[in-house]
Amino acid sequence: MAGRDKRRRAAPLEGDEQQLRRRLEEAALLLRRIKGLVRWIVEEVAAGRSPSIVLHRYRNYCSSADSASPSPCACSYDIPVGTDVLSLLHKDYHTSRLNVLLRVLFVVQHLLQQNKHCSKRDIYYMYPSIFVEVAVVDRAINDICILFKCSRHNLNVVPVVKGLVMGWIRFMEGEKKVYCITSVNAAFSIPVDIEAIKDVVSVAHYILVVEKETVFQRLANDKFCERNRCIVITGRGYPDIPTRRFLRYLVELLHLPAYCLVDSDPYGFDILATYKFGSLQLAHDANLLRVPDIRWLGVFTSDFEEYCLPDCCLLRLSPEDRRKAEGILARCYLHREAPEWRSELEAMLQKGVKFEIEALSANSISFLSHEYIPQKIKQGMHL
Repeated sequence: MAGRDKRRRAAPLEGDEQQLRRRLEEAALLLRRIKGLVRWIVEEVAAGRSPSIVLHRYRNYCSSADSASPSPCACSYDIPVGTDVLSLLHKDYHTSRLNVLLRVLFVVQHLLQQNKHCSKRDIYYMYPSIFVEVAVVDRAINDICILFKCSRHNLNVVPVVKGLVMGWIRFMEGEKKVYCITSVNAAFSIPVDIEAIKDVVSVAHYILVVEKETVFQRLANDKFCERNRCIVITGRGYPDIPTRRFLRYLVELLHLPAYCLVDSDPYGFDILATYKFGSLQLAHDANLLRVPDIRWLGVFTSDFEEYCLPDCCLLRLSPEDRRKAEGILARCYLHREAPEWRSELEAMLQKGVKFEIEALSANSISFLSHEYIPQKIKQGMHL
């Protein structure tokens, strides 16, 4: 293809054999470290001693931001802000947390030894009376990642993927062909194993992330990708880890700008912030999951008047919406890194209204895909 349609073929940093060898070596090293920790704990207990494990605490944002405060907060994307000590010495919360961590660690050890994968729900059903709920397993997996300075995919614990992708890209996921480019308006599942992706080719000019599957399907029905050389991704609400990793991977590999389209409400804003800044729950992995340069395309509170939408599309913020918005406004990263985003959220709260992306269809059913998105990108109308 000539001119602006020139293909981007991502040159791999290392060959397939080298990559496989490196992954096997990393898995073997992690397995040795897990076995060493388990052996040490068993020996300590057998000797009548109470083993303790020190876990770093990470925090990528806090809710005590004050622009007038002389001392900045200690939040960081890669520096711990404190520690937790888990011990069997006292019969308290930390004892239970250590018990859960060890049981999950045994499962992970077996997964790595047998080169198998499972979900956190699979792990939960191995000891449901002890774990009580899946969230307890989730916390233990985070603890293990922090303890061994690794990510979840290194533990062979895989999530159920819910994200979708379409557009001008093709790649291999292991031996599986994912050729979105041959049917650019068809939805494909986001890859589970980012490390298995290879042979990426794209002629896209940008990546568009949309909050909801309904909007994704609207774009597909309007053949948006046929008209616009792009890649469209949706996390179908709050994005899961594979969706965030895949987006980060594409942005870094293809050097493409990424735009995000969310509802004009506090929850849409929170989803947008998750892509840009990461989540508090996975603060230890935020630097590997976030896309710092993602651009907010809309929809903005001001779009309601700008595009002359009917009043029936406008909804009042509920008390819960207000509490959510006020909590987000207090986050330190909005003061430090995104003051324009903060101003837009303040405007939403001040006006006390919200509306969905689909409200733009009041102008015409294809207004979003034919006019709103292309014009905003062309004219640089984003934050």
